[in-house]
Amino acid sequence: MTDETDRDAASGEPATESAEGVGLGVGVGVRKGFVLPRDAEVTVVPAGHRTVLPAGERVTLLQALGGTATVKTRDGEMARLSRTDSIDFGFIDLPADHGATATASDEPFSIDRVWEAATTVYDPEIPVDIVELGLVYRVDASQVASGGWRVEVDMSVTAPFCGMGDILRQDLHDAVAALNGVDDVEVKLVFDPPWDASRLSDVARLELGMM
Repeated sequence: MTDETDRDAASGEPATESAEGVGLGVGVGVRKGFVLPRDAEVTVVPAGHRTVLPAGERVTLLQALGGTATVKTRDGEMARLSRTDSIDFGFIDLPADHGATATASDEPFSIDRVWEAATTVYDPEIPVDIVELGLVYRVDASQVASGGWRVEVDMSVTAPFCGMGDILRQDLHDAVAALNGVDDVEVKLVFDPPWDASRLSDVARLELGMM
């Protein structure tokens, strides 16, 4: 294990601290830079394709929200780490119940709970959730024969060719599916009407420096 007082020769930042096996740790420097202690499969943002960053790659943490972390590679690309790697590298806290999600609870089902679940899904490029961005267009729920609920959601993306659309759609699907009482979830990507900045909430505008 590298002594925490050692410094990376190239940057002057604290060197990465790591451990073998479970619980790999990452030392984050003043500029939030760190070295990957092992290979990490990531999603390139906003293209949406997957690639592998090799062990030893120096990256910079941009944000850690919604269960995943976004980093910038030395080539200047943004990449989203998996939930597992985000936890292993110390950016996201491991839930007390290791199988739990941010939305799992014993609270009875309601439409409000669906909207709350949607606020746990974040754009990987900016620290704003998809509700504040105005990407969730419609939420409907109907009770099925089993007594559970079928939830239908329409959502969009900020640009029609954004490669992260299907990934955010799956994130939202998983968040809603974890709600108590939900039996079935359908999340559709829609582009009519097209998203525009008028859909941003005041919270999003403030975060984006538009207020």
